[in-house]
Order: sequence, then structure tokens, then C-alpha cells
Amino acid sequence: MTDVEVSVAAPVVAVVGRPNVGKSTLVNRIIGRRQAVVEDTPGVTRDRVPYDANWNGRRFTVVDTGGWEPDARDRALAIANQAEIAIQTADVVLFVVDTTIGAIDDDEAAVRMLRRSNKPVILVANKADNQNLELEATSLWSLGLGEPYAVSALHGRGSGDLLDAILEALPTAPPIIESGPRGPRRVALVGRPNVGKSSLLNKLSREERAVVDSAAGTTVDPVDSLVSLDGELWQFVDTAGLRKRVSTAAGTEYYASLRTAGAVESAEVAVVLLDASETISEQDQRVLTSVVEAGRALVIAFNKWDLVDDDRRFYLEKEIDRDLKRIPWAIRVNISAKTGRAVDKLAPALRRALASWEQRVPTGALNTWLTALTQATPHPVRGGRAPRVLFATQAGVAPPKFVLFTTGPLDTGYIRFVERKLREEFGFEGSPVEISVRPRKKLGPGGRGKAHG
Repeated sequence: MTDVEVSVAAPVVAVVGRPNVGKSTLVNRIIGRRQAVVEDTPGVTRDRVPYDANWNGRRFTVVDTGGWEPDARDRALAIANQAEIAIQTADVVLFVVDTTIGAIDDDEAAVRMLRRSNKPVILVANKADNQNLELEATSLWSLGLGEPYAVSALHGRGSGDLLDAILEALPTAPPIIESGPRGPRRVALVGRPNVGKSSLLNKLSREERAVVDSAAGTTVDPVDSLVSLDGELWQFVDTAGLRKRVSTAAGTEYYASLRTAGAVESAEVAVVLLDASETISEQDQRVLTSVVEAGRALVIAFNKWDLVDDDRRFYLEKEIDRDLKRIPWAIRVNISAKTGRAVDKLAPALRRALASWEQRVPTGALNTWLTALTQATPHPVRGGRAPRVLFATQAGVAPPKFVLFTTGPLDTGYIRFVERKLREEFGFEGSPVEISVRPRKKLGPGGRGKAHG
């Protein structure tokens, strides 16, 4: 198996404060690159802008916000509202104060707002560019938020201690797993009995690795084979044909079904063989469902293409449109294990599927796209209100998992719409995509709401 990241949504850190206290400069310091726009003019940042960040092998999402002001109006009010939404969807809030000025009335108003949010808050005394200013930062204890972390976002002073404090305050963050030397990619060959799995394995390996017989059910145990294909070593597992659901199988077939399911679970990508000369059956559908539910990359190989004439090709296209419409993202290849037709197309198809399976979309690009999508096509009104998508993050890969932070539950149809548009924009050909929703939970009187899982 390849090393992958734990499939948990990255925790969210919101950076808030009044205008021109250095929030975007601090964000750039945290993410380790100059990406957030920084100018001396207050109000440059207007929306919530998320970025991927990591520290000491842990990853999280940091959200830059515009300046918050207690009596904001017009455009400034919209900017302040965006900052409050960022607080609601965050796990931890960094409240940034300008050390050179000290705490003012607006800062104290912000503290009252933060207390209502019931979120963990870390007080950041920014612009502490020298030792004297670090001493000045101690006056910020008066805000009642605990120890002020004196930092210079511009020069990096104190940023390591601040990042350590962030990790300590965050819920468990997914680790960043450094991928070491990778072994052969694991491929499960699955399909109903007698579709040609063993014949394909023998053709790929150029020798008799598996017993081939016209009688269905010859293969019972999964058979592992190392195969050199297109200049790369792959580990193929030839599995028993799945006739029935595991719950209704009996005897040898029951254990064969369990082992086949285990082979799919331990694989990274599955090649599902369908007999192109026969109608797509309920058994074929069940095999495909088992692979999708296991979250594996998927290539569908229509075998026995040498037996397909023009009439059969016409009806097969109609069957594909009808029976495979729920998985239009699956990569399809037409092959003949018997003659060797197009089997050289399998390796490129497997690589494309695996690349999609492990694809990560940068948080900034994801949210820029999502904002445009939801503005162009908002969620339908339900009960007099339309839930809004506030923010999204990719929680993991293998397969890609996305979390939408929203103001309320989303219709299943709208989630499918988001997935379809996500695929149109970013690809994911050959891989399932999982999308979950975290609606904001209402708080008691005086509270504005927060996200929950």
C-alpha cells in the first residue's frame, strides 16, 4: 500500500483582528510563503481566504480574514461578517493585536465577540520587532485572554513558539506522512466468474500464472503475481469470481467471497472485468459497487472485445448509459485477454486512476472555485431559507475526501451537483470522491453558531 494521509478534515485556524494589525503578514509567516496579499492600507483583505499549512509534521488550514470593527457599516460590515463566519467554522482563533499601539476599545469589543463564540483563542501580540516591544506586549494581559504571544510576523521573531501553541490548542490534526520508497502498486483483478481474469493475468505476465478453465469458479483463493507492465512492476491479485453477496454465499464460495473482498480492501486500484459480449448483469453491478464502497480507484475493462460485433456494440453503449451512469468517472478500456488486443492500454489507465486517487487540491484554489460555483448556482430555498456553503477543505486522499462547512444541511442532489462540477474542474478520472457536510450548529442566546461534525 502507498503511504497516504489520515482521512480527517484538517483543523481550521482563523486569524482575526482589527484592520492593519498584520494578519496577512502573520498568515504568510505561518504558511511559510508570501501568498496572502500584504499592504499598509487597511482593508486589503476582504473575504475569508484559506491556505494549507503545516508545522512539525502536522497539517491544518489557516484562514486569513479582513479587519473586524464593532461599528462597521456598508463594505466594512460585510468584511466584519466574513471574519465572524471564519470564527464560527474555526477550531482555534488567533486574535492579533498591534503591540506598538496596544489594546484599544475596538480590541476590547472584539474580545467580547470572541467570548460569545466559545472558541479557543490565542492572543498574538504582533509587530514585537525587538526586545523592548516584547516587554510592551505584556500589557495585553489586560484583555483577559491569557498569555500574549509576542511575535514579529515580518521578521519571524517568536513564530515557532506561536506555532507550537497552535498545535497544542488544535484538535488532533492529520499527520503529514512522508512517502518513503514505494513498493509495487497493488491491483485487484475482480469480476464475476468466467469473465477472463486469469486469462488476462496470464497475458500480462506472458506465462501461465493462473489456471484457466471454461468452467466458472476455477479460481478460489486470491493469487498474487508481480508483473512488469509498461516498464513498471505491479502486484496483481487474481480473485475468485463474485457470484453472490457475502451474506447469501455458503461454504467454499462464502470464504472465497470474503477473501476477494479482502483483496479489494488491500488493493489501491481495481480492474473490474466485464464480458463485453454479454449483457451487463446484476452480478457485474454488485462487483462494481463493492469496489466503489471500498473507496478504490477503478478501471473497467470490457474483455472479450474480439467477440463484439456492430450490433453488440450498439446495445452495449445503451447498457453503459443505463447501468453505469452512477460511475461515469470510471476509466474504461476495451480489451481481449485471449488475443492481447489493447492490453497495453491498461498500465496508462491504472496510472491515471491512481493519480486521481491521490490528487490533492490546494485549499485556496478549491475555495476560489467553490465560491464562484455557489454564487452562480446557489442551493435551492428550503423552508424559506437557502443553506450556504461557507468554506471547504480537502480532508484526505486515497480516495479524495472533501468537507463542506455550511450554514445548514444540503440536499443530496446539490451535493451530487457539487461533485459533478468538482470533477469537471479538477478531474479525478478513475477515482471515487467523498463529500461530507458539516452544518453550523446553533448556540444559545447571544451565540452566533459553530460548525459541527
